[in-house]
Amino acid sequence: MEIVSQLQSQNKSLQHEHGYLFEYLLVATPSEEVYKQVMDEKQSFFNTYHEKVSIKTKPHITIANFLAKEAMEETIIRWMNRAVGTQPSFPVVLNNFGGFPPHTIYIRVQQRQPFKQLATALQSINHYIRSNDCPPMRLITNPHLTIARRLPPDIFEKAIWEYSHKAFEASFVIDKLTLLRRQHQFDACKQISSFHLASGDNLLFN
Repeated sequence: MEIVSQLQSQNKSLQHEHGYLFEYLLVATPSEEVYKQVMDEKQSFFNTYHEKVSIKTKPHITIANFLAKEAMEETIIRWMNRAVGTQPSFPVVLNNFGGFPPHTIYIRVQQRQPFKQLATALQSINHYIRSNDCPPMRLITNPHLTIARRLPPDIFEKAIWEYSHKAFEASFVIDKLTLLRRQHQFDACKQISSFHLASGDNLLFN
């Protein structure tokens, strides 16, 4: 959720002009088994580097971030249910680690095409949000599962060297997305709705 801090700063400047804007996140959560594997990695990171952010954030892949007025929520959910429901469920293969210098360590997602298709399907919601004087939706471009973010540069340099030599392999199927909402960066995310993808015709892991 690296882009959330940018949205938060943007939100503060827009509140007076457009009224209060909530932060929304559309996310995919790994299967129970993979969720545990990722949490084990996050706990290992904390044990080594003592950065609490690694164990405070839960495993997920962010599909979209956006700011919107609460009055728009019902329409967003209705349109999002229709858009997501037309997309087939698909397998995700996680393979090893990467980093966003100078602050984030993450697990790599191998296939990007299904996420690009999701982003395309969400364009109608993006147009609706923008037509209501809200900032453009930030859609997924580099799907990943964060291990730790907002790291001090010196910790990042140590961690990225270690994690470039570590292996991680896991796979799961994305068949549901969850919409979360919060008021500000110190507020806990609240689940607003969930959306099921269509049954995939081909869920083979390649």
